[in-house]
Amino acid sequence: MKKTFINAQVLVPEAKAPQSVNVSVDHDRIVEVSEDKPSADHETVDCAGSLLAPGIIDLGVFAIDKPAFHYGGITRAALMPDQAPVLDLPAMIKHNASEGKPDLWSHPLAAATKGLKGVELAEIGLMKQAGARAVATGRSWIADSGIMLKLLHYCRSLDMPVIVHSEDSGLTGGAVATAGETGTRLGLSSAPASAEALSIARDIGLVRESGAHIHFRQVTTMQGLELIRAAKSEGLPVTCGITPAHLFLSDIAISEFRTFAKLSPPLRSEEDRQTCLEAIKNGTIDVISSGHDPRGPEDKRLPFAEAEFGMAGAETLLALSLNLVRDGLVDMPRLFELLSATPAQILGVEAGKITQGYEADLILIDPEAPWQVDTRKMAAAAGNTPFDKLPVQGRVRAIYKGGKAL
Repeated sequence: MKKTFINAQVLVPEAKAPQSVNVSVDHDRIVEVSEDKPSADHETVDCAGSLLAPGIIDLGVFAIDKPAFHYGGITRAALMPDQAPVLDLPAMIKHNASEGKPDLWSHPLAAATKGLKGVELAEIGLMKQAGARAVATGRSWIADSGIMLKLLHYCRSLDMPVIVHSEDSGLTGGAVATAGETGTRLGLSSAPASAEALSIARDIGLVRESGAHIHFRQVTTMQGLELIRAAKSEGLPVTCGITPAHLFLSDIAISEFRTFAKLSPPLRSEEDRQTCLEAIKNGTIDVISSGHDPRGPEDKRLPFAEAEFGMAGAETLLALSLNLVRDGLVDMPRLFELLSATPAQILGVEAGKITQGYEADLILIDPEAPWQVDTRKMAAAAGNTPFDKLPVQGRVRAIYKGGKAL
């Protein structure tokens, strides 16, 4: 299968803006990005001036949800180990790596500890052989510093990044909100935002000791981001991510006990939210992911304290993230570093960029196309989004996995 994408505005690595070039594909790889005319033996795909971008790589989803991923332009997803059963055995990794293929690649993350209980290391080496590209602590934080250091030393020797959840469980306990005016007014069990910074500070100290690469999956507070920035200036191998929810919503969104806005980590203060936007602008944050966790009515139509955490984020990831470009915080090439290139680099896959030799995972986008988020019409397994009825802009017009139209 040979084809060339023509008449597109292409996001080329290192370019300051989209380029008017042609992208040629042979089988599942990009073979050329140039202004040259397509070869006679190539099928041509006329992009009609649309934006041609690398497929989004969603780092840390809790369910493989192909309809939602296709709608949102996601061509690869790193699956969190919090499954039933937990992804703590090589057979579980192999099984979940095949889910969705060939039109979606799932990259299951190996559980850091057996059963994600934080007590005993899982069979990480064998899970790497089975296809795991990274290790994750799941929804929880490993409280035992000795176990965490052992994990980091082991993953450093295997050259595997460790993806961590950052909340000190000794402080969070059964909390369902961030301590502050909103949580107090609603009478909800809450925990201080410093629970995030304390866990990050501990883990950065252990990175300094071990040399392992830690990716802090969601950093959502001013204190946490200051620690990440300092660690980077020190040259430590740390990266961090965030979801659009924590960029565009504060804890006011949980008013009236709105369970669709019950997330982990919880929504923060407006001051923290503004700091997160600034961290996008100055490069402290490396990844934007959806946190996709579809939850049905049986999990969400409950009293706030009893409802499950999580949101369906795959379909809104691109449209919400495009607001960052409109607001002048990042340009379009930088946005796709956050959505595609850096997640690919963390996972060690040749994808996430439109460059010769990489996987031909491509999406055609109309960045200005208007639509409205509607929980009743979502393609996801469940419509638990805190952005219901929000007008947004930006739609995926076509998606190509390995050069093949889906």
